[in-house]
Formats: sequence, C-alpha cells, structure tokens
Amino acid sequence: MPSGSDAPKQDELIPIREVSRLTGVNPITLRAWERRYGLVQPTRTESGHRLYSQEDVESVRSILAWIERGVSVSKVGKILAKRDAVRAAKAPVYEVVTSSEWQQWQDQVRNAISGFDDIQLDRLYGQVFSSYPLPVVFQEILMPLWQDLLVRHDDVSQASEWLFYDSFLRGRVMQRLHLARSQAESRVLLAALPGHCRELELLVAGLLLTDSSVSVSVLGVGQPLGELAYLCERIKPSGLVLFSNQPPSEQLAQTLKRLALSVNCPVSLTGACADLIEDALSDSAIACLGNEGRLMSRRLRQFLAGHLDT
Repeated sequence: MPSGSDAPKQDELIPIREVSRLTGVNPITLRAWERRYGLVQPTRTESGHRLYSQEDVESVRSILAWIERGVSVSKVGKILAKRDAVRAAKAPVYEVVTSSEWQQWQDQVRNAISGFDDIQLDRLYGQVFSSYPLPVVFQEILMPLWQDLLVRHDDVSQASEWLFYDSFLRGRVMQRLHLARSQAESRVLLAALPGHCRELELLVAGLLLTDSSVSVSVLGVGQPLGELAYLCERIKPSGLVLFSNQPPSEQLAQTLKRLALSVNCPVSLTGACADLIEDALSDSAIACLGNEGRLMSRRLRQFLAGHLDT
C-alpha cells in the first residue's frame, strides 16, 4: 500500500487555492462554475470561505474531461447528473476502497511520470495490479491521471508527460489484449465512432470487455463506419461493439440503428455515451453496455448468449 501523499483525505475539507493547485482550474473559474451553473457546491465557513471535499475535486476533474471532449460548460451539469443517476442505479456491490488510497497510488505514478522514469512506472504498474482488480486499476487509478494530464496540456511539461504516460499505457494494454486473444472462445470486434475517443480509451475499453470466454479485436481509431458491414461479413465475429466517450448528438441514435441493420451480427454500444443514449435506443436491438468496468464484460457476455439462444 502506498504511503505519503499531498492529496486530501476522504473526509478532509480543503480551501479553493488547494483545489486550484490539484486540478489546474483557477479560483475565478471555480467560483463561476458554482454561481452560474451549480456544478460544484462547496461548504462555507462562518466567514464565507469555500471549502471543498475530495468528491468536489473529482467533480472538477470530470468537468474538465467533458470540456476537453468539446462539451460546453453549460451542458456539463446535465451530463454529470445523468451519469450519477445511472451509477447510483446500476453500480455493483464490491469492497469499497477509499478514493484517498487510490489518490496515493496516483501520486506515486505521477512522480514516476514527472521523472520520465519508465522503470519505476513499470514497477508501480505491477504493484497496482497485485493490489486491485483490473477495472479498479484502470478506471479509478490509471485513467483518471491520464485524463488529468491530458486536460492540462498547456502547462509546462504536461504535454511531454502525457505523451510519455500515454505511450507506456498503450503498450501495456495492447500486450494484455494480445495475451487474451489466445485464451477466449469467441471473438468480438470493437470500433470507435469516428472522432469520439483517443486510442488508449478504446484499448482500455477492449480490455474491460474481455473475459475468459470473449476476446476483443480492437479496430484502429478512424475505422470508417461504412465499412463495418464488410468487415463483419469477412471476419464473422460473435458481435460488434461500438465505442464513444462523447455525448450523443441528436442524429446518433438513428445512425446507430441504421448501422445495426447493415451488419450480420449483434451490435452493442459502450463508453460514456452508452448511458446517455440508452433511452433513445430502447426501441432497437442495440444493447447499451454502459461505462462501468465491473459490469461491461458481464453485460456483453449476457447479450451475446441471448442471441445464441434465439
């Protein structure tokens, strides 16, 4: 277990300047998000000073992540509300590890990144995997740090650090995907909707979808949707999974429905978009697998089994 961290403990309240240091968002912007959009609601001291929890810090990072994907700040509140409602309704029951513990691991990984120390980074990578299951490693520890570095690209050295970390993770994830291919019975294709994610996000989704019975072949970022029917005809996969980490456009549901009619295998959707578009796809055969790593592979397996039985 890691030791030593400058991150706030789970129940510790911190001032706005510390939130600004941890997230890179200046205090003026934090106050604007609170007043104009109600995105973060800190507690107040008797003298009126704002104090933020660790949960507030994570909310700020989520806001930054959606803004980086091109979502206007005025729309982020509705997206986060929808996401939180889905998580509350569908989140699995598992042993809860405090986010402060995950933050301690992130701090150690961040130190290795800032020193461009690939040997130490690889050592920490192995230690984290020996401590937690794969979904927790990626969704609670490694990927939040990757996203934090991404949205702070303009800071001094942040672009180089992000590229170093991104390259390291892509290599490790592709290695795990390759090893899983030889052990599974059925094969599924995973394709990103054009412009809806970065390569690492797609690769991690493939890893989260993989289990002992299903292997995932990840198609390259930029795969044309119009050629998926041809690929499915040639490869004959057990299923096609589409991936998007962008909020859905008004036309996306109809686009996906048309695509599902053109391929010769069952179609499902995963990523942050899946929870947000689920209602619009309720009248289709497309399954929404969600974005929760501890549920995605099970939902995919159940979806595919249902098609085998029909």
